[in-house]
Amino acid sequence: MRPPARGAARLLSGAGLAAALLLPTAVPAQAAPPSRIPAADGKKGQELPGMPSALDPEADEVACTPASREKAEKQDWSRQRLDLDRLHQHSTGAGVTVALIGTGVDPDAAGLRGRVTAPGTAGDDCVGHGTFLAGLIAGTGGDSPRLAGVAPGAKILALRGTDRRGQPSSALVVEALRAATEARAAVIAVAVALPRQDPALSGAVAEARRTGAVVVAAATPDPPARGDRDEIPSRTYWPAGESGVLSVADMLPGGARPDGSLPTGGIDLAAPGAGVVSGGPRGEGHYLGGGVPVATAYAAGAAAAVRAAHPDETPDEVIRRLTATAYPADIPQLDAYAAVTTVLGDPAPAADAERAADPVTVRDTAAADRATGRATLFVLFGSAGVLTVLWAGFALTRARARGWRPAGAAGAATE
Repeated sequence: MRPPARGAARLLSGAGLAAALLLPTAVPAQAAPPSRIPAADGKKGQELPGMPSALDPEADEVACTPASREKAEKQDWSRQRLDLDRLHQHSTGAGVTVALIGTGVDPDAAGLRGRVTAPGTAGDDCVGHGTFLAGLIAGTGGDSPRLAGVAPGAKILALRGTDRRGQPSSALVVEALRAATEARAAVIAVAVALPRQDPALSGAVAEARRTGAVVVAAATPDPPARGDRDEIPSRTYWPAGESGVLSVADMLPGGARPDGSLPTGGIDLAAPGAGVVSGGPRGEGHYLGGGVPVATAYAAGAAAAVRAAHPDETPDEVIRRLTATAYPADIPQLDAYAAVTTVLGDPAPAADAERAADPVTVRDTAAADRATGRATLFVLFGSAGVLTVLWAGFALTRARARGWRPAGAAGAATE
C-alpha cells in the first residue's frame, strides 16, 4: 500500500499541474517564433523550390530562376491569416491599378494573364521575384483559386526598380515612380529598399502622393546572406522613410519578426512574410518565398481592395484605415478583411504632423483586458481553493493515522 504522505504529495502535484494548465487559458500568450518556416500544407511542410529576391551579382552569366515542377497542395497560413476567402466577398480590387516596382512581371504568368502591363524591359522577369509578388497582390491562383492574391480583380503595372539580376537602383526606382504617377496608378508598391535618401526620389514620391496614389514600400531590404548581421546598425531605408509612405515589415505566423531582420524604425504595418506560396514567370508550378517585399505585396493588395471598396477615400485615409484596423501589437499587424469592412470614426489628432500616414487609432481592448483580468483572478482563487481542500484532506488522514494525537506524541508512543 502506498504511504499516505506520498499519495497526498502526488495529489498536490496533480493539483498544481491542473492550475498551471488552466492559467494559460485566461492569460493571453505570445506565440514563440517557429523553428522552421511553414510550407504550403501547414503541418509537415510541403517541399517547394524557394523564390530568390535577387540573383548572384558576381556570377559570370545570368541563370534565370527555373520553372517549378511542384504545386502547392493547400492554402498557406498567410492567406488564412488575412482571411482572404471572406475578404473577396466584399472586395477584389476590381478597377484598381497597382504599380509594382521590382524585378519586373511576366505578363503571361499563370493567374495574371490579361491583367499585366509591362512597358520596356519590365516584362522580362529573370529573377522571378516580381512575378511572385504580383501573384500575391492580384493573382487569381489559376487552377488553384485558394492561392489567389489579396486583390484578384486588380490590374498590375509592372515597372523595373532593379537590374536584370535584381540589384536595386535609385535611378530606376525614381524613373518607375514617375511612370506610375503618369499612369495614374491608385497604389504604388515599392518592393526594394534603398540605403540613402535622394532628392529626386523624395520628389518622385511627393508627386505620386499629390496625384492621389497610395505609396507602400518595404521598410528594409532583405538581410545579407553572408556576414554578421548583428553589426548592421538601425537605420532608415528609402522610400519607406518618406513622409506619407506606408512602411511595411515582415512577420512570422506568431507575429514576431524573423531572426536576423535588419533593424529600423518608423514601421507602420507588419504582414505575413515567411512560408508564403505564389507562382513565377515560368511554368505552372509554385514557389515558397518570404521577406519584407512579400509583406509589402500583401499590404499593397490590401490597399487595392480598400480603394475599390472605398473609392472616395484619400490616400491618407486609406493608410489610416489599414493601420487603424490592424491587429494591435508592437508593430500593428495587417488585417485585410477588417480594413475593407470596418466603419471608422473621425481620426484622432496625429502625433507627428510631418508623418501623416502614422497610425492614428487602434482597437479598444480595455473591455477584453478587464475580462481577462477577472478570469485570471477566478482561476487563481479557484486553484488556491482546490489546494486548500486537498491539504485539509491530507492533514485529516495523517491525524486519523496517529489516533488524533499530536505529531510529537505519536512519535513518543512509537518509541
